[in-house]
Amino acid sequence: MKLERILPFARTLLDRSVAIGDIAIDATMGNGHDTVYLANLVGNEGKVYSFDIQDEAMLATKKRLAEQSLSDRVILTKIGHEHVGSIIPKDLHGHVKGAIFNLGYLPGGDKTIVTNAATTISAVEQIFEMLAPEGIIILVIYHGHAEGAAEKDELLQFVENFNQEKAHVLQYQFINQKNNPPFIIALEKR
Repeated sequence: MKLERILPFARTLLDRSVAIGDIAIDATMGNGHDTVYLANLVGNEGKVYSFDIQDEAMLATKKRLAEQSLSDRVILTKIGHEHVGSIIPKDLHGHVKGAIFNLGYLPGGDKTIVTNAATTISAVEQIFEMLAPEGIIILVIYHGHAEGAAEKDELLQFVENFNQEKAHVLQYQFINQKNNPPFIIALEKR
C-alpha cells in the first residue's frame, strides 16, 4: 500500500514539525508510544509534556521511557489535558512545535474512562495559543464507540469553523473501510 495509514501519517506530520531542541506535547499519553516518539524527536535539548489521568498510563509511559533512557526529556503529568495551560511554563508559550491527541480510551484499560469533546476542545484551544508559527496539533479520532462518536461530531464542528486566517485544518481518513476506522484532524498554525 502506497498510502500512509493513519498512525504512520500522524508521525510523518510530527517529523515535519518537531526537531531537536523543540517543545512538544502528548495530550493523551496512554501507553506512552507517542511520548517516546516525541522524546526521540526533541532530543536531549528539548522537552515533552505528557498528560493523562490514569495511573496505568503513567506506569506504562514511565516504563517505556526508562527502557530507552528518555525520562529526563519528559514531564509526565497526571492531570487532564484541559489543564495544559497551567502546566506548560509561560515562557514556552509561543514555542510549542507539535502536539498529539489519541482520543477515546486507554488501549487495554478501562473503556469507561474516555476523552470528551469539552475537555479536548479546551485543550486544543489552549495548545493552539502556545504553538509557534507552523506548529501543529494532531488529533487521532477513534469514534467506534458511543462516546467517541459524540466527541467526533463536536470536534468536526469545532475545526470546520476554525478561523482559516489562523490555521490550516486537514482531515485525513480512509472513507471505504468498515468499523469506523480512526482518522486524523491536523491544525497547523499560520
